[in-house]
Amino acid sequence: MIKYIKKKKENGMELLIDNYRGIITAVVRRHLGVLINYEEECVDDILLSIWDNITKFDDSKNSFKNWICAVSKYKAIDYKKKYLSKVEYMDISEEIYYIDQELLKSEIEEEVNDILSHLNENDRKLFKQHYLNGETLEEIAVKNNTKISNLYNRLSRGRKKIRKSMMR
Repeated sequence: MIKYIKKKKENGMELLIDNYRGIITAVVRRHLGVLINYEEECVDDILLSIWDNITKFDDSKNSFKNWICAVSKYKAIDYKKKYLSKVEYMDISEEIYYIDQELLKSEIEEEVNDILSHLNENDRKLFKQHYLNGETLEEIAVKNNTKISNLYNRLSRGRKKIRKSMMR
């Protein structure tokens, strides 16, 4: 894939999109926050940046995935700086948005449950305890009388299942 991109062949870009668009989008979502409207534009800009700057990738310093994540992170931060300043200067009296917090909370819970539905009950419970409730793996291990390494493995396998289900 890297060779194709360096040779500026479209197949390389197609492979990049197929294999890494999900992780690029996740990084962008994490860093853009409330600027959801700019997500797609930012992802496209990142893909173009990777295409234009592929010669700067050095596999002796980093894996390709880590390099892509770094490019994505810094490009998303640039977008946030650029567009957040525009949002701050908008006149609030023009439009007032009302968000029903309970509705928003229930929609988020529904999305989380949908994402976690691909896991078995014990793994769903583990994900909620660790990621939603903020419990440490040490606390969870003590409560469930298990090893921390077991929890790390379950979380890792669970994330893989979730990624696989989201790629469909």
